[in-house]
Amino acid sequence: MLSVKHDLLAALAAELEKLSPGAGAKAVFESPKVAAHGDFACTAAMQLAKPLKLNPRQVADTLQANLMATPAWAQWVEAIEIAGPGFINVRLKPAAKQEVVREVLQAGEKFGWQAPRNERVLVEFVSANPTGPLHVGHGRQAALGDAICNLFQTQGWDVWREFYYNDAGVQIQTLANSTQCRAKGLKPGDAGWPESAYNGDYIGDIATDFLAGKTVKADDREFTGSGDADDLDGIRQFAVAYLRHEQDLDLQAFQVKFDNYYLESSLYTSGRVEAAVNKLIEAGKTYEQDGALWLRSTDYGDDKDRVMRKTDGTYTYFVPDVAYHITKFERGFGKVVNIQGTDHHGTIARVRAGLQAAGVGIPQGYPDYVLHTMVRVMRGGEEVKISKRAGSYVTLRDLIEWTSKDAVRFFLLSRKPDTEYIFDIDLALAQNNDNPVYYVQYAHARICSVLNAWGGDVASLASVDLSPLVGPQAQALMLQLAKYPQMLTAAATDFAPHDVTFYLRELASSYHSYYDAERILVDDESVKLARLALVAATARVLHNGLAVLGVSAPQKM
Repeated sequence: MLSVKHDLLAALAAELEKLSPGAGAKAVFESPKVAAHGDFACTAAMQLAKPLKLNPRQVADTLQANLMATPAWAQWVEAIEIAGPGFINVRLKPAAKQEVVREVLQAGEKFGWQAPRNERVLVEFVSANPTGPLHVGHGRQAALGDAICNLFQTQGWDVWREFYYNDAGVQIQTLANSTQCRAKGLKPGDAGWPESAYNGDYIGDIATDFLAGKTVKADDREFTGSGDADDLDGIRQFAVAYLRHEQDLDLQAFQVKFDNYYLESSLYTSGRVEAAVNKLIEAGKTYEQDGALWLRSTDYGDDKDRVMRKTDGTYTYFVPDVAYHITKFERGFGKVVNIQGTDHHGTIARVRAGLQAAGVGIPQGYPDYVLHTMVRVMRGGEEVKISKRAGSYVTLRDLIEWTSKDAVRFFLLSRKPDTEYIFDIDLALAQNNDNPVYYVQYAHARICSVLNAWGGDVASLASVDLSPLVGPQAQALMLQLAKYPQMLTAAATDFAPHDVTFYLRELASSYHSYYDAERILVDDESVKLARLALVAATARVLHNGLAVLGVSAPQKM
């Protein structure tokens, strides 16, 4: 059906050009708001009426006659109906809708994918401070980042996943001090326990292992505790390695992998922070005031100028961000997407301002940002409190162990990133149609059961006669399959993996309706094979869509 749609649009564009040069760009199909009105809708007649000085319905009448005279429309279109002020509603022949079944089965896991575009995109996500296990907010970010990367891959991008480790600054020193206090026998609530210290039990675990002289190994480092409670630098290195290992385990449980881990500390040791600051100074975009160095960020749309270097000589947190993004651009990533919490909203203008002021050729609007809200967790009708610094927060691994990796991914992706999300543990465990991931996975498993009962070669279904697929539920299901490629493109463009979850639920619903309406394993061989081809194509698209989300497609449930 994709080729059918392409041919119909090409013919429509040609006819629009004949009516008004340049109007071919208006050759676009929309989905009718009411399914009974047709399969495609077109508003070009209303758009051309004014420049042609004609009534919209007159333009529509002309288009109707001209289009049905073209080979493509004569072959694939059953009827054109003009409605209202000039809407053109298109009804396809069953054969046109049936084409999508063959296209799905022939393309397999690549159905809906676009050709390689030879462009690179870097997606930075999670980027958690190595000061504790990943919490459910990090989980939402991990799910978003991984799904957005998968969406970009379907659109032909060369995708690079990157985790930026904030291993420098005040929080790391607080981690070291907290661990040292536990190593010296103090605990939260004791006299002398620092007010700013981290109180979680994991701090005690780190101190115990450090004193025992254990060795911890993360993805890029290995460190052995000296056992000396006065060895603050050793404690710091041990604690960072320990928590990086813990975060590695969190990510493994969530089946998220990264191509690179970039250390904030390396920006300082390599001199990149100083180099970025010097670029800004040399460009005349800074000034000294009150003993601090300021960036003229108002020149780039920020609401006020920003301090870069404080009076104590340390840099504010957006300065290494500027240096980091210069490295991204220098590494050849013309497109960069940062996925962060909504608390980072204020950094967008100043980072972009710094990148423009540096004068290194970075385009305006670089990088793109996807900001997400935090997650509330409910169980038994009560909220499970999240308190990151108190050490009583729900970790990502908690959520996975309480439910499943599939449920956590699907649920955390089922709303727009900037919408607050309530994760209902009881719903995630429910095995009924109210549980969206169960509903979608069950549709896939149900199809696999039918195909297994048949016992034939699924690959052979790509060449069967599809003409028996004429029932209303079958046609509705085929139209739903045909929407998948366009949905992928829109979801990638809008950084919207939630669109994939909505689509999959609609596809599952269409399949369940079809299954209830038509028996598949009938005696008539031609009808049976056609129906098997349709459900096999549906299983393939369900599998593909779930894969974009990082969710499995079970064959049995």
